[in-house]
Amino acid sequence: MAVTADPAATDDQDARVRRERWLDGLGDAARGARRLAVACTVAGGWLLLPQAWAIAVLLDAVLARGRGLDGTLPLFLLLGGCLATRAVLAWRAGIAAGDLAEGVRQELRRCAWAALHARGPRWLRRQRSGALAELVLSHAEAAGDYHAGYRLARAEVAWVPPVLLLAVAAADLVPGLLLLFAAPLLPVSMALVGWGAESASRAQLAELARMGGHFADRLRGLGLIRLYGRGEAELAGIAAAAEGLRERSMRVLRIVFLSSAVLEFFASLSVAIVALYFGLGYLGMLPLELAPDLRTGLFCLLLAPDFFAPMRRLGTHYHDRAAALAAAAEVEDVLGRLPGVAAPAHAPEPAPEPPATGPRPAPLLRVHALALAPEPGAAPLFEGLEFELRPGERLALAGPSGCGKSLLLEAIVGWVAPLEGRIAIAGGVRCGHAGQRPWLFQDSLAGNLRLAAAQDAGDLHAAAKAAQVLRFARQLPRGLDTPVGERGYGLSGGEARRVALARALLRRPQLLLLDEPTAFLDPGTEAALLEALARHAPGCAVLVATHSPRVMRWAGRVLDLPSGRIRPALGVAP
Repeated sequence: MAVTADPAATDDQDARVRRERWLDGLGDAARGARRLAVACTVAGGWLLLPQAWAIAVLLDAVLARGRGLDGTLPLFLLLGGCLATRAVLAWRAGIAAGDLAEGVRQELRRCAWAALHARGPRWLRRQRSGALAELVLSHAEAAGDYHAGYRLARAEVAWVPPVLLLAVAAADLVPGLLLLFAAPLLPVSMALVGWGAESASRAQLAELARMGGHFADRLRGLGLIRLYGRGEAELAGIAAAAEGLRERSMRVLRIVFLSSAVLEFFASLSVAIVALYFGLGYLGMLPLELAPDLRTGLFCLLLAPDFFAPMRRLGTHYHDRAAALAAAAEVEDVLGRLPGVAAPAHAPEPAPEPPATGPRPAPLLRVHALALAPEPGAAPLFEGLEFELRPGERLALAGPSGCGKSLLLEAIVGWVAPLEGRIAIAGGVRCGHAGQRPWLFQDSLAGNLRLAAAQDAGDLHAAAKAAQVLRFARQLPRGLDTPVGERGYGLSGGEARRVALARALLRRPQLLLLDEPTAFLDPGTEAALLEALARHAPGCAVLVATHSPRVMRWAGRVLDLPSGRIRPALGVAP
């Protein structure tokens, strides 16, 4: 009867292998520190051989042969040299392991940042920032501990115990065989106990991410919570999340302590059997040909605990592997893939630059047979959209709310992948984008403007004047140096949009994408803004989403959505 493998188990194993390979690859960023840590650790383990031999010879000379300390100075020098060298190697291995862990954490944070950057703002808006923060906090810590703990201990197990076993077997075959037969008990017990470690660690990390996201969300909505009198209820929710984290952390610790206890039991039992063999030999209860001398017995007994010590350390750090695999699984769940495995997100294609056939310049932006949907799997908001935009041209996007104006602008900057068709931007074109909900950091107005890499104070002042930022900044206590809160706290919606527009202008864009730039503005400020835009960027191509008739007349042409029909604006431009 044929036996069919469980597909789910196979998938789980394949996923585990893929995640472990990804974790191993993070260590390549600190390859030098990893090699140094392994070399120092292994060299320190190998020095146990001359150290144990020196101790055994000294004790044999003093206790069994009655020679005293005469002629033992070389042995004392050898013993002191081994102890001092091992101390230096352990110190250097600790420093290298710390550098390795930090390098791995930095690499994971870099990969996570690149993956989040590739996902784009639209995806980030649907995520909990507290949970995303755990990717570069506890998950990065778990990856660092995996390399500095588990992988270092695994390398020590691969190189130190076999050498010690060969030395013991060369001195006396019987204890060598005893250690050889006892050695498999430790990894088997470690695997049996560690089966539940990964799932427990993953539950702990998931609860930690949930608690972080829950707490961060409540901090942002503290004003609303107070307004509706939900303070006590939310405090109870935070307490429940903390209790859930405590319970899952205790489950992980229970597995860790159980694993350590099992390993200590088998290691102690194995050393006791070796000691029993030598004890029986010294009592004359073994055949004469098996009776060992004191020097051999001491040498083997000194090495027996050190033979199991790397395996015990591996068992101690085995939960680091489980925690790191759980962290990798969480990263894969949040991002949809492991950072660096798949290709980056969609970006607009550069448009080919055909030679100009006449006085009319080549298009900066081409949209061909475009179809866009707000969410994957949703029905498209429009299909077959086509238009071109050349230097100096303006085009207004008009239509009812929800028709896809903002979605089209975000697709042009590369945040949304088209369902059909293509968006092509001419190579080397500088784009500026000012959205409806601009993000302002907790910084001064000038500091938020400098995100556009403007170093010249004159350029910053000119852009702020064109975007009508100076109109309200002059009334603030410190002008452009006035600090604002996170998300632009302290500014109105219209003021925040003007700051975003000034930031876009500082890029000196050739293609400017604006989303409701004059919303919440009075007619006088709106007219001044449009006039300043025309003066500040005369050759810039502008695509603007708007409901304002004045902005439509300023643009001159209107693209109606979702029909895709282009028509001239009614009236006369201001």
